[in-house]
Amino acid sequence: MNRRSFLGTLAGGLLAVPLAAEAQPTGKVWRIGLVSVDDGEADGHAAFRQGLRDLGYSEGKNLVIESRAAEGHYDRLPAVTEELLRLKVDVLVTNSTPGARAAKQATTTVPVVVAILGDAVAAGIVPSLARPGGNITGSQFHFPAIMAKRIELLREAKPGASRIAVMFNPANQGFGPGLKAMEATARVLNVEVQQIAIRGPHDLDAALTALVQRRSDAFIVGDDPMLRTHGRAIAELAAKRHLPSAGDREYAAGGGLLAYAVNRPEMWRRAAGLVDKILKGANPANLPFEQADRIDLVINLKTARALGLTIPPSLLQRADRVIE
Repeated sequence: MNRRSFLGTLAGGLLAVPLAAEAQPTGKVWRIGLVSVDDGEADGHAAFRQGLRDLGYSEGKNLVIESRAAEGHYDRLPAVTEELLRLKVDVLVTNSTPGARAAKQATTTVPVVVAILGDAVAAGIVPSLARPGGNITGSQFHFPAIMAKRIELLREAKPGASRIAVMFNPANQGFGPGLKAMEATARVLNVEVQQIAIRGPHDLDAALTALVQRRSDAFIVGDDPMLRTHGRAIAELAAKRHLPSAGDREYAAGGGLLAYAVNRPEMWRRAAGLVDKILKGANPANLPFEQADRIDLVINLKTARALGLTIPPSLLQRADRVIE
């Protein structure tokens, strides 16, 4: 090999080394802390994991997901959150107002992504959706508007309904704005809103009995992790007492009459995108809270027939999904 060829080969080799090194994996293994607030988020967690896989993360290779469960017991949230933080996670992921509050109280330094939240500003999680300004970002939906819309939809499904109850968990401090919105809509429709507090599954049967005694025409299940966990049981009790009811998408699929709600697995998938941005260097203080851009109306015709209700064609035509 002559001198010119040698120098050309050497130069090519030197140029190739940084490029090859740059293409090599850094060996970094990211650690995500996942707080399971309740038992009703299995589909959401699966969507979150799939979203991370789609973005190039692989559990056991460059990703470890540490999961701890509160099982719908909000008093356990501080402990499970602190336990994950002690594992030195790179990002903490949670959902709901109780989950977000526990994370906010536990850390001001570790980035937090709240997968699903009703109203981040009203709940005191961030001062601004556009500029969260701290270590927390995530996705939210228009919780008060959705709860108010459920009043309208139940009234359409059962014309003449004048007493509509709402089940809520008083331990969830984020429910207040939704209740106010429901009461405002109810006044316009000349509907009485009956509040039914549910503190745990042991209250469910008594609550449904109270609805019958108070001659409620229908009821709404408030968006709450604990209530979501027991959604199917609530739907079954409602059917036994011949009461139309509304809740989220999973509630309608479990036997409730209708749902008007966000696609929760889709919001969990979007949370994976926020985690990815943070791991790549984005500051959560500068990541605006995302808004759910799709609200689905689901009608369970099987339940409607069992209740002896005829759903108006105008309502059926607006449904995103009809369960036969």
